[in-house]
Amino acid sequence: MATTLLLVGTRRGLILAHSGDRRTWTLSPPRLEGREVFHAFRDERTGHLWAASSHRVWGSHVHRSTDGGATWATLESAPAHADGRGLEAVWRLAPGPRSRPDVLYAGIEPAGLFVTADGGASWSPVRGLNDHASRDTWQPMGGGLALTDIWVDPADPGALLAAISAGGVYRSDDGGVTWAPKNVGVRACFQPERYPTSGQCVHKLVPHPARPGRIYQQNHCGTYRSDDRGDSWTDITAGLPSDYGYALAVHPTDSDTAWVVPETSSHMRTVVDGRLRVFVTRDAGTTWTSQEAGLPQENAYVTVLREGLATDSLDPPGLYCGTSGGHLFASADGGATWRLIAGFLPRILCVGACNPPAAPGSAE
Repeated sequence: MATTLLLVGTRRGLILAHSGDRRTWTLSPPRLEGREVFHAFRDERTGHLWAASSHRVWGSHVHRSTDGGATWATLESAPAHADGRGLEAVWRLAPGPRSRPDVLYAGIEPAGLFVTADGGASWSPVRGLNDHASRDTWQPMGGGLALTDIWVDPADPGALLAAISAGGVYRSDDGGVTWAPKNVGVRACFQPERYPTSGQCVHKLVPHPARPGRIYQQNHCGTYRSDDRGDSWTDITAGLPSDYGYALAVHPTDSDTAWVVPETSSHMRTVVDGRLRVFVTRDAGTTWTSQEAGLPQENAYVTVLREGLATDSLDPPGLYCGTSGGHLFASADGGATWRLIAGFLPRILCVGACNPPAAPGSAE
């Protein structure tokens, strides 16, 4: 069995969880102590770990580890608007093309996209999106106005996707020079115009790694699927107990399988009926089934944030869910059954899962 590594970002630092069988886990002490860690991931191009944090005194930073998370370097440079917008937080980090391992993207609040070509030593604004003509349709929602998702097409490095909350989905086909809103069919239930060109509140955007063109979206106003790289969207909310939620994850190889965690409403923002349930579709959103074995089914008024649900790359895939109450759950069978890994962590802001190769000479 391959090693599984979880990167668990909390309000008080980053915790690493390791397992060789996805049943027994070892948790590290908090790294980046005292910082809110909004996103963390392992860059498959280099093996480096990256994290984005915020601190009320020290501000927002990007961090890198080259030794599997044992130690972390805080980069001197952070992505920020040069004008009065500045930087409130770094919400998302994403790898660039496979052929350019020093290229990374960052999504920040106030909403903006930035790129580094030197491994984070310096950052440049992606002006085609940051200064887009539709920017006046973007507005802060409950979580602020932030660019929360970035994706570079591994088959076409010139194709990029970005999601803004609340601004909508945007796509570039020329490496980030120009951008177009891609929101046809997505509701903006909080606006007078229900289907505007832009201004939708995207909570989570996940292109499927094994099927070019297929994208899933968890929105403030429903769950959606696109089969044409975002040119149009199909509402697949029917069968879910709510049209509201944050978290979304996809099967690593089966593009018809995805998971969401429905929540009550934008006012309550906790799981429906106080029951922590992960819903799965195996037919691209036509039907949904609740997966709840091992999860609390009463008085569980917790939130699972947009980065709080993740899958690994094994078969069957493991699922990992972190809550606002500091509970970390894991499933080794695609969500059919769950077990609690840890129950007294700080508020969990993000969960990332990966399967790094075993170290030379290990027993793996």
